[in-house]
Amino acid sequence: MYFQKNKYDMNKLICDSCGKSGARIRHITRSYGKGEDLLVIENIPVVSCPHCGESYLTAETLHEIERIKLHRRSWAKKRSVPVAVFA
Repeated sequence: MYFQKNKYDMNKLICDSCGKSGARIRHITRSYGKGEDLLVIENIPVVSCPHCGESYLTAETLHEIERIKLHRRSWAKKRSVPVAVFA
């Protein structure tokens, strides 16, 4: 499920891995592809559990990521970013 701050009490989320309450939503940035096909998606909600240490994306979030990737040409904004190679 996609989490909205006003819709869910962040202190009552239950971890899908261990079943304990107290899971939190963190927001991350992920990159997909490489070179000319690189797409960076910011502000992705991730469920993170302080009890078992698991972090995971919900099915709804994964579907939204796929939708963003599908419409990347019309939705994405071009930005220049420095890239370093670990050697």
